[in-house]
Amino acid sequence: MADAKIHRMTNPDKISDDDLLSAIGRGDEQAFVTLYRRRQATIYRFSLQMSGSPALAEDVTQEVFMILMRSTLAYDPNRGPLSAFMIGVARNLIRQRMGREQIYVPIEDEAGEGSVSERAASDDNPLESLSRGEAIETIRRAVLSLPPRYREVVVLCELQELSYADAASVLDCAVGTVRSRLHRARAMLTEKVRPKSMTESPERAAEARCFA
Repeated sequence: MADAKIHRMTNPDKISDDDLLSAIGRGDEQAFVTLYRRRQATIYRFSLQMSGSPALAEDVTQEVFMILMRSTLAYDPNRGPLSAFMIGVARNLIRQRMGREQIYVPIEDEAGEGSVSERAASDDNPLESLSRGEAIETIRRAVLSLPPRYREVVVLCELQELSYADAASVLDCAVGTVRSRLHRARAMLTEKVRPKSMTESPERAAEARCFA
């Protein structure tokens, strides 16, 4: 990319993330604004899906961009796209906050008698009988209740729709590790959203289906 300032270009939205980062390193404020507008929502959604806390997600998002401004040389394009690098920074910040704050509420703590998870009636699809809003809330709480290493792969691969390779770059692990964790996480989520009456025993599950 030429050394011209981003704000002088006719269509900055077509400039790559890497070129924007280079311009930021040269002190181009408009390049920073363009990158912020492009990636802020993704970083915020990831942080919110990982923490369940809008306030924490907002703090982490702002800090990611501040770190990017101070440490542009820390990014290595050979290890993955800038978007994955930024999510990786957000992940590290969230993990640090996890060590200091109790912000996660397991789904079991919220699911009492007559709760959303208890009302899901289908053995094949535990969320079939729920409204869209109820299903989304059930899944959200189920994801938050997963151990961090499983929550991460679900958020990255299922919610953020990153490729296995990009998720592996964020998590600094092998693609095979991402695949195995995601397989385990999916199984855990299925059990968490399935009604207890369907999971207590095969006999109870068969009985429940007979009277459905």
